[in-house]
Amino acid sequence: MNLRENARVAADTIAERLAAPQEVRALHHRQGWWPQSLAHGAVGVALLHIERARTDQGPWQRAHDWLACAAAEPAVGGADSHLYYGAPALAFALHAAADRPGRYARALNTLDQYVTTAIRDRLVSAHTRMDRGEMPALAEFDTIRGLSGMGALLLHRDRHTDVLREILTYLVRLTEPVEHDGELLPGWWSHLAPSGKTSPDYPDGHANNGAAHGIGGPLAVLSLAARRGITVDGHLDTINRILAWLDHWEQEGPAGPWWPYWITREHMRSDTPGPGPSRPSWCYGTAGFARTQQLAALALNDPVRQRTAETALLRAMTDPGQLAATVDVSLCHGFAGLAHITQLVAADALTPGLTECLPRLLAPITDTEPGTPADSLLTPSGGDIGLLEGAAGTALALHAFHTGPPSASGWDTCFLTN
Repeated sequence: MNLRENARVAADTIAERLAAPQEVRALHHRQGWWPQSLAHGAVGVALLHIERARTDQGPWQRAHDWLACAAAEPAVGGADSHLYYGAPALAFALHAAADRPGRYARALNTLDQYVTTAIRDRLVSAHTRMDRGEMPALAEFDTIRGLSGMGALLLHRDRHTDVLREILTYLVRLTEPVEHDGELLPGWWSHLAPSGKTSPDYPDGHANNGAAHGIGGPLAVLSLAARRGITVDGHLDTINRILAWLDHWEQEGPAGPWWPYWITREHMRSDTPGPGPSRPSWCYGTAGFARTQQLAALALNDPVRQRTAETALLRAMTDPGQLAATVDVSLCHGFAGLAHITQLVAADALTPGLTECLPRLLAPITDTEPGTPADSLLTPSGGDIGLLEGAAGTALALHAFHTGPPSASGWDTCFLTN
């Protein structure tokens, strides 16, 4: 079989293992069960079956079964909800499944009310925090738990542009420089450690650069919205402000450009980041940095920056050292994520050579021999079933390679890569 066929077979095998919620739950009860989790639970598995059904690769009944499983309990809203959990996650999946006008309309309208209330409550809290001159928590603005993730949901829903503009206006303000203890810092500087908690190892906090928990999320939301013609005052200036920060901290290594995961006060004072590059993942790493900067370049119509971002990804995806640092097959920080981002970047690229990287990136996912990274995903009692770090996400990357971008359901919007 050729690589594309291998990808299809591997995706089919994972989908079969994740066919029925009741059977999967019986096998995974010891590992936790979070039906409303897009990251680790039933919502993420539903996305796999939704995408397969929308491309005639699988039955709709499986998608409906997993959506019913995810929605069996009342939707979690309020402060505990975010793109990857609760009402926003359910809304994301139901919209992905709405293959015809009116499908799930009543449920989506109800969930939209939860989501809009949660967003506006968080915006009030964020602006109040800025009025007080305090630093943000990562969960205020990031992709996984914060307002950038909520922006991804609104882009996916393609509705409520008034609420999306409120998020964009907040992101513009978030990035404005602020002064703390006599030093000028980016407005997204957090008082917390990268873990999202206080830590003696980060007494002065840090500026997070990543796509999952850092400024990469706001950059992607602003860029994707601009490409759709949805902008607010200061929008393009803000994109350039974030890019100027990333340009300042861009490092040139033997294997090409790389960006530090985060910056501390010590880094700023010495104007030198820590050692790198490290794992070139979506969440933190060159793959995430390259795609967000390519999206920004497309929004700004900047072919020079676009080529720079694409070249950074190309060099990382051909660097044995960086690939050796990748040890799993997940979308978040494994080979599935590298393959999917490379496929997306290649589809928009001015730079040749990216498509030729895909066989090497997909090999660890399609190799199902005992002891290989993909082997655990294909056994009945394999680990995480979900989208972010588990089997459903890996199967979606394999499916995307088999069918080609763009996705039929828009499932990858939750990563702000498309």
